Amino acid sequence: MKVLVTAGASGIGREIVRAFAVNGAAVFTCDIDASALGALGQELPALHSVVCDIGQRDDIERMVAAAAQALGGIDVLVNNAGIAGPTAPVERFDPDAWERVLQVNLSGAFHVTRLAIPHLKRSRAGSIINMASVAGRFGYANRSAYSASKWGLIGLTKTLAIELGGDGIRANAILPGAVDGERMQRVLAGRAQHSGRTPEEEARHALDSASIKTLVDPRDVAALAVFLASDAGKSISGQMLPIDGDMQKAS
Repeated sequence: MKVLVTAGASGIGREIVRAFAVNGAAVFTCDIDASALGALGQELPALHSVVCDIGQRDDIERMVAAAAQALGGIDVLVNNAGIAGPTAPVERFDPDAWERVLQVNLSGAFHVTRLAIPHLKRSRAGSIINMASVAGRFGYANRSAYSASKWGLIGLTKTLAIELGGDGIRANAILPGAVDGERMQRVLAGRAQHSGRTPEEEARHALDSASIKTLVDPRDVAALAVFLASDAGKSISGQMLPIDGDMQKAS
């Protein structure tokens, strides 16, 4: 299996890279953080990687071409790259920040996917996995750009499933909730600045609407990605799969 994972040097992306590698896949990843890529390469010597800003089309074009060449094709694409953006109400939301979030989270996934499709069509079991969010199924106060980008990914996923099903390519979206890790801690800190609560209070608040009162383990998200790309997931396409402890709203 030949797997391309965007933004794979840290957080969920790193766990996805590790999970596919452990399961015997040849993996290519990219990230904007060169030092983090280097550290992951030390851990996984067979990993192929390149520095890439998913918000820049020229970077994307070079990256996908490099991935296809290094791997000898692409069987699985995991669009994991995404940024959180600021925490602010719409009326005070920085327009430049809005553009950047949409550019990375949605347009970036679109450009990576359109360039990967010709390679996926040559695969016997092509699979596209878009990393959406619980913010892609609920409204999300003070996170308008992030939520809009993740709702957009849902629409893109549904469309890809319809367009590419005849070529044997599956497209699904994973919708994580509050995932444990450094990124979530930064999000909680941003919310705390806006709300006046402490980051610890924000963490408890984030789980108020979840049936399971613990942050999601990023390794569980990675395991779901591996399952969707495997033969066990060969009949699953066009689906939105929450992994969020049964959240009833975004909080």
